[in-house]
Amino acid sequence: QALLDESGGGLVQAGGSLRLSCVHSEYTLKMHTIGWFRQAPGKEREFVAAVDWSGTLTSYEDSVKGRFTISRDTLKNTVYLQMNSLKIEDTAVFYCAASPRGVSDLNGYEFWGQGTQVTVSS
Repeated sequence: QALLDESGGGLVQAGGSLRLSCVHSEYTLKMHTIGWFRQAPGKEREFVAAVDWSGTLTSYEDSVKGRFTISRDTLKNTVYLQMNSLKIEDTAVFYCAASPRGVSDLNGYEFWGQGTQVTVSS
């Protein structure tokens, strides 16, 4: 079984919403920070948002602040990324990843999911 499993991607019109889910291993990753990253065609992978193990502390990349919300259900071992007011430039493969470090440290992600495609059309 994969340590991280993303779902919820799809095709949506600009201005619409999607909610991504990342189910993580209960025993291995319950104390890890979980982050969302994305990679658009021809571009580097970039950080989107992160939440700490308790669901209390969060961090966001500037371009998604006010539009995306990350949350964590510790009982379901699931991290969500609610994406509102989607823009065409949000089109990318979205990955969730796990790190033993805090939400502000982007260098500790050691486990990655397979990714889910998000496509925003005009």
